Amino acid sequence: MSLQNLLDEVKSISDIDNFAACKGLISKSYEWLTSQEIHTGKVNDLVLGRATFIDALLRHTWQLMDLSSQKHISLVAVGGYGRGQLQPYSDIDLLVLSKKTLSVSQKEKIGTFITFLWDIGLDIGQSVRTIKETVQQAKQDVTIATNLVEARLLTGSEETFEALLQKLQSRSYWSSKDFFLAKYQEQKQRHAKFKDSSYNLEPNVKESPGCLRDIQSIGWVAKKHFNAIDGKELVKHGYFTPEEFSELLECRENLWRIRFALHLVAGRSENRLLFDYQTDVATRLGYGEDGKASVERMMKSFFRTVRRIRELNEMLLQRFGQDVLALKVKQGIDVNEDFELLDGLIAPKHDNVFASPEDTLRFLLLVANTPEVKGLHSSCLQQLRRARRAFNKQYFVELEPCRALFLELVRHPNFFGLGWDIMHKHGILQAYIPEWDHIVGMMQFDLFHAYTVDEHTHRLVKNIHFYGSPDNKDFPRCGNIMKNLSKPDLLFIAAIFHDIGKGRNGDHSKLGAVDVKKFCDTHGLNEKDSELIRWLVESHLLMSVVAQRRDIYDPQVINEFAQAVRTHNNLNHLYVLTLADIRATNDNLWNDWKASLLRELFLLTQKALDNGLECKVALQDRISEHQTIARKSLLSSGMNNTQISQFWQRLSDDYFARFKPEQIAWHACVILASHPMTDDFLLVGTSADTSKAGAELIVYGKDKEKMFAQIASVLDSRNCSIRDAQIMRTHDGYIFDSFIIQEQNGDRIISPSRLKSLKEAVETQLNKPGVQHTNRRKMSRQMKQLDVPTKVRFYSGKTNTTIVELEALDAPGLLATITEQFIELGCKLHQAKITTIGERAEDLFIVSNQDNHTLSHSEQVELKSLLREALD
Repeated sequence: MSLQNLLDEVKSISDIDNFAACKGLISKSYEWLTSQEIHTGKVNDLVLGRATFIDALLRHTWQLMDLSSQKHISLVAVGGYGRGQLQPYSDIDLLVLSKKTLSVSQKEKIGTFITFLWDIGLDIGQSVRTIKETVQQAKQDVTIATNLVEARLLTGSEETFEALLQKLQSRSYWSSKDFFLAKYQEQKQRHAKFKDSSYNLEPNVKESPGCLRDIQSIGWVAKKHFNAIDGKELVKHGYFTPEEFSELLECRENLWRIRFALHLVAGRSENRLLFDYQTDVATRLGYGEDGKASVERMMKSFFRTVRRIRELNEMLLQRFGQDVLALKVKQGIDVNEDFELLDGLIAPKHDNVFASPEDTLRFLLLVANTPEVKGLHSSCLQQLRRARRAFNKQYFVELEPCRALFLELVRHPNFFGLGWDIMHKHGILQAYIPEWDHIVGMMQFDLFHAYTVDEHTHRLVKNIHFYGSPDNKDFPRCGNIMKNLSKPDLLFIAAIFHDIGKGRNGDHSKLGAVDVKKFCDTHGLNEKDSELIRWLVESHLLMSVVAQRRDIYDPQVINEFAQAVRTHNNLNHLYVLTLADIRATNDNLWNDWKASLLRELFLLTQKALDNGLECKVALQDRISEHQTIARKSLLSSGMNNTQISQFWQRLSDDYFARFKPEQIAWHACVILASHPMTDDFLLVGTSADTSKAGAELIVYGKDKEKMFAQIASVLDSRNCSIRDAQIMRTHDGYIFDSFIIQEQNGDRIISPSRLKSLKEAVETQLNKPGVQHTNRRKMSRQMKQLDVPTKVRFYSGKTNTTIVELEALDAPGLLATITEQFIELGCKLHQAKITTIGERAEDLFIVSNQDNHTLSHSEQVELKSLLREALD
């Protein structure tokens, strides 16, 4: 089957009632598209060819339905179809245009025509309007106006269509200036939806920054203002060089190829390159059949393409804006013999300002020294792009003058503002460090990371720079640390290298430590500074792992962490790096819960270092402080010392170390104000105010069968995420459980009605003895695509307990399933710390066996087997 065969078959249809033949023809068109080798052939021919086939089918159907006899009615292609381009499942946007209001019989004919197109399997987007209605609506809606910019007559009245075009050129319609401003604002808003990043791991190949919409924006403005039919006319007018025009076409073809394959794999109009489709799309595009490696190759190519498009889009829209808005430079300032400032944009004074790699780095130093610079002038960006290509035979780091300039940059207080953005965005760091070149566009195959490795690191560095700025009001501890660092450049270098070892089939922290040590030696840093940077890179995950996956109220854990950190200086550097790392990983990842964990670990380690690693002293001070503050609060609320002391005698010191004074006071108020203790006594309470990490739900009473599993199942089924769980027994035999809960997306639960419904759901379930809770929450689309093998590790806990560290897919009902295995083996659960990292649950449980002793080796083996069998 070929395009010509399809066109011949269209002509052969003589009876519109031959519905099966028309529908079969649509199926044959998809067979033709699917059979093509898009990684070797020209995708342009297929995109244009599908539009040609649809053109022929619509014209022929229009004639067979006798619509061509209707005077003053036009069938017009608009939007992407108006450009004569159609991806496999793209909508076919049509405008049925009339000179005057249609008669009833005409409306019926057109209705029959549209219905027929839907019935044979075409996705039609249609509007039926008069010329007057079309112009009126386009004046009010820039989206409609944009669709009409690319209007193309398919069949019908040429006179009516020409009358519309004349109206669209009138002075009362959109001016070039208003249209440009509307499209520019629209692009800014669209980019903002994607956090202004082209480097999302599931990009939208149509809408994301640097994708097809950015190319189309250039075309829309050019057609509206310059009446330019294609890019060749822009070359003639000097907006493009021939090479840049060819580059834009090449980039468009690359994206067309991906979008084409994506439509075929998804079987519908899907523009999001989701994890679900990436492997099949990579295979169809000829990147191989080796899973993640194939996707990695495809996505690296994709991300490099979108960077080039963003640069070309930025250059052209800036030039268009100057012409369309008739802008004249209001303020020109000489910076030096090579550069000037034109209304805040830095521009070259001559054609060869980047004659060497050293010139490029000196330029970044100039930007850092000139705070008035707001961005790059289009002529500067154009020269910078040429220089990047000219100096691609060796890495800048190989040149001694460049090494000196690089150190000068990272030590400059202003470099990590605009200068760092330029260095990352326009490939200068990629040209400087070979290891960075390796991670550009590198995928991270999980739901934890939202960005590529290089984009994540870029954002991490920006976070650290922000902490030291006057605008930082939200992270005062980081701000104070940054202000007191004698050499902040050491932290920035560690940040640049922290993930640089990824993708090399080894421990990226250790590989990165080797890389950064070599970098430090090459750049002449002294041994002490080099060792700090090397340690930070090798240990950059340590603090987050201990905070989120270990029991930080165990003195042994704090002592071990303090011994690894060794000094206050190391702790300060690591704290800032860790906090910046978490916040740069995923926009939804940072929350009050993680903030409180890091803060607690930081403060406990500080005190341990102050006390010569005597963490027990720090914890005893903490217990006394918490009791004093809580007692004062309870006395002020009307309780007396006897009541408080009698209740607190039931609780261990561990309780007062783990809970904040606000929680301790609330617990006492709620429990002591409840009914007298009986064998069936059960209290469930909730508060949105006791913890910054989330809402707190407590359960106090006599133990019930599978209590923890039942509570976890209820909360999970109601889209709650448990962040922390403390399971304790009072000295007189009652169970006290405390859960810190959030919404599944990490938001705080603050609604009183939401908390009330959760409280009632838990109470209802716990009052159904012997009835197992059923969790009907479904696994998300993304989770189904990911494989997380269950890993179980055991550590010695405090007296008579064992720490169970577990990694598994965060599937619905996970916690309930885990605790059921504990019950199966007769284990007693004392504490749970729940951490969700993307699709992975990384949970910690402190347990003992049924005799209140640590788990024996055989019990550990059996528990591991039970957990793996249940979860895998």
